[in-house]
Amino acid sequence: MKRPKRVLFVCIGNSCRSQMAEAFARAYGKDVLEPSSAGVYPAIRIAPDTERAMAEKNLTLDGQFPKSIEQVDRSQYDLIVDISGGGLEPEDGPPVRIWNVPDPIVMEYADHRLVRDQLERLVLDLVAELRGHKRKTAIGR
Repeated sequence: MKRPKRVLFVCIGNSCRSQMAEAFARAYGKDVLEPSSAGVYPAIRIAPDTERAMAEKNLTLDGQFPKSIEQVDRSQYDLIVDISGGGLEPEDGPPVRIWNVPDPIVMEYADHRLVRDQLERLVLDLVAELRGHKRKTAIGR
């Protein structure tokens, strides 16, 4: 059996998008990936609306907390998913995939949920890709 791919999800504060992506990846793809997350400018804590939105999907963010990309050895990963909107500095290392997902930190809760759902679809696409299957939606690159 192949070892799971190590995937690092990166956003600005590691408070919303990358935390949601990490939780979805952990829930849906633990057979094919080992997810982590980090932020370009990490927040103090995970946004309450992020915790609330994930709880609606019966997923908890217990044990997750904002971390800095500066504390992460990128070479330890097989793929980096940049959800930061271009805030990730280029560096030699694993391939970087860009997901254009808006930052929900200042959005109304209903829009925060839409971002959550967009990330869920993207993670499901990534999991399907890593399993060697194609889903009907395109994977954001």
